[in-house]
Amino acid sequence: MAENTVMRAAGRALHEMREVKIERGWSTQAEGSCLISYGNTRVLCTASFIAGVPRWRANSKQGWVTAEYAMLPRATSERMPRESVKGKIGGRTHEISRLVARSLRAVVDLSALGENTITVDCDVLQADGGTRTAAITGAFVALADAVECAKGEKLVRKNATVIKDSVAAVSVGIVDGVVMVDLTYAEDSAAFTDMNVVITGSGELVEVQGTAEREPFTRAQLHKMLDLAESAVVSVREAQLRALEG
Repeated sequence: MAENTVMRAAGRALHEMREVKIERGWSTQAEGSCLISYGNTRVLCTASFIAGVPRWRANSKQGWVTAEYAMLPRATSERMPRESVKGKIGGRTHEISRLVARSLRAVVDLSALGENTITVDCDVLQADGGTRTAAITGAFVALADAVECAKGEKLVRKNATVIKDSVAAVSVGIVDGVVMVDLTYAEDSAAFTDMNVVITGSGELVEVQGTAEREPFTRAQLHKMLDLAESAVVSVREAQLRALEG
């Protein structure tokens, strides 16, 4: 069977994203927020604007953008103990937190932000694959609103170009020898290769995380996965734009 005739669960094509929904302004408390869904994966992203910067960045005339990622105990099929209760943050949590922060800083002019900090919290409410990619995409929307809120409060210069570009992320992988985009948990669990691709609105790559889980992948497959990610992220950017214009 040719790859272009292979259909996935719910009749989704190999190149097709799950439905991407972004509910902007989900929290009334945070300077910026949204609830983002990649299919059944749902992540709440809240951005907090904080005057001042970490001590190590003081007097630098530059701001800072950071992020924290976490999963609620029942985001998965079985309850997971809270990491805060266990007294130790897991390696995966640290890794994804840093990934989200790096992705946001790639499109922010820290000098234009001034000596202020924006912290984006990404809390997974329900996980069905792609939690980190959904977190990055939603975090950008929350960040953009936090910047606009700060301008409105005159905490940042109104004409400052703090955000240089947009950023979004999608997952791609190889399942049973077939390359596909936006893997669900079931697909990710069966994947021979799992890759997360972070791309700016202008099409530049911020980060590519790819791992062969069972069998090595070829350069040709790598190129195919990147091509598929670049094509799929277009619809994700459109969802971001609709949310920010809404």
